Amino acid sequence: MSLEYSITYKAENTYEEPVREAYWQFLIIPQENDSQQFISIDFNNSLNARSEFSINGYGFKTIRVHPKTEFTHIAFEANFKLLKKEINPFDFEPEEDVLKSFQKLQELDFKVNYDTFLKTTDYTSLPEESKNLFTLDTTLSIFENLLALNSFVHHYIKFNAEATDVYTKLKDLLKIRQGVCQDFTHLFCAFARLNGIPARYVSGYLHQDNGYFGDAQMHAWAEAYVPFVGWIGFDVTNDILAGTSHIKIADGKDYNDCSPLKGVVFSTGKNETVHSVVVSSQSQQ
Repeated sequence: MSLEYSITYKAENTYEEPVREAYWQFLIIPQENDSQQFISIDFNNSLNARSEFSINGYGFKTIRVHPKTEFTHIAFEANFKLLKKEINPFDFEPEEDVLKSFQKLQELDFKVNYDTFLKTTDYTSLPEESKNLFTLDTTLSIFENLLALNSFVHHYIKFNAEATDVYTKLKDLLKIRQGVCQDFTHLFCAFARLNGIPARYVSGYLHQDNGYFGDAQMHAWAEAYVPFVGWIGFDVTNDILAGTSHIKIADGKDYNDCSPLKGVVFSTGKNETVHSVVVSSQSQQ
């Protein structure tokens, strides 16, 4: 059985002084993959500025907007409909040989192939005194270690939508031990990479039908690579594996690669941005 998801993304920008020129790039379109299939896409803005669909440097679809007239207010609305197959996140063959999997992590070819998701970034840099908070147990499989890491981070950090912002780094997060899905995901990726396991940051939407934690239903989770198994999604904020309720948009090294909105605005004075996301679903045969 498949689920039909409807997603409405809204954003409003208000400026104290007129904006002479602006360029925006939205990274909000759900990815098309084996479990996600589009029905329709609609995107508009209150200025009727032209929208262009393009592919960014990481291979994900974006929407570019460049208004040609001055303004002090602009509103955006995107509506997506897609079909998603029901997913059993545990539907994979487990590692047959634990020792062989750990040896794979040490191979030069493996490190070269997954170098992008093994590197430390500004968002995934751990303070020296925190690096031993989590270590791998070599008597367990890599997948079992990642489940343990998922649970560790989930319980180590308390969800608090007011505690951090998009610029928060791990050194500050670990002092207050409160944050949002972005912070949980960065901390998971940091420990995975520190232990030689490739991990990537994932942006997407979360259907909160089961009372999941998430910020305005725009969500972040991690994917970690298990040798001889593949990429597996870990929703650290909710201490679960990513499944049917997780609608992927993009992945990257950290938040910077997956930010839903980037842009350059030529204006002075203050500005205010308000956004919202609504995700709903219904069953399909």
